[in-house]
Amino acid sequence: MPIYTIIAGVNGVGKSSLTGVLKAERNDLGYVIDVDKIAFYSGLKPVDAGKVAIRKINEFLVKNVSFGQETTLSGIRVEKTVKEAKEKGYIVRMLYICLNTCDESVKRIDNRVSKGGHNIQTDDVRRRYGKRFDDLTKVLPYCDEVHLFDNENGFVAVGEYKNGEIICKGDNKPQWLEELIAYLSPHK
Repeated sequence: MPIYTIIAGVNGVGKSSLTGVLKAERNDLGYVIDVDKIAFYSGLKPVDAGKVAIRKINEFLVKNVSFGQETTLSGIRVEKTVKEAKEKGYIVRMLYICLNTCDESVKRIDNRVSKGGHNIQTDDVRRRYGKRFDDLTKVLPYCDEVHLFDNENGFVAVGEYKNGEIICKGDNKPQWLEELIAYLSPHK
């Protein structure tokens, strides 16, 4: 059965870093699509890089092969992809990464840019951070497994989403996880 792996979180939380770790540890990711990297390395405008990514996703879905995607979950495309993947019999796995503050995401992006990496406008980061849980809850119902990671000091597995609720792992319960639990409570 093919697997669609979603590596998600607001810009600057460490999606690409986690992807690198996963590629070294796993062999079931398939090709991992990252629109920001496509745009940065090809010189394409973000909208054109998005079109390239959509073509690749559609190709993988037609071929019924495993693939992954780094995403902020903003917009409607990921939700459409998740629904289509489920209809085609994919296992949908999400690895969601978060930080306690938007300022930390912005700081990490600034650091990445200072080292030659791609930039994301601060207004976009703040907007996405503000609606991160709205975006997350749109795709949660389609996921077969959801693993939650805190990346304040390295990737720490802090929870899983199962049967409509957060199951916490270990003693580390970051502020954002508390906020997510509270956010999901009225949505049950």
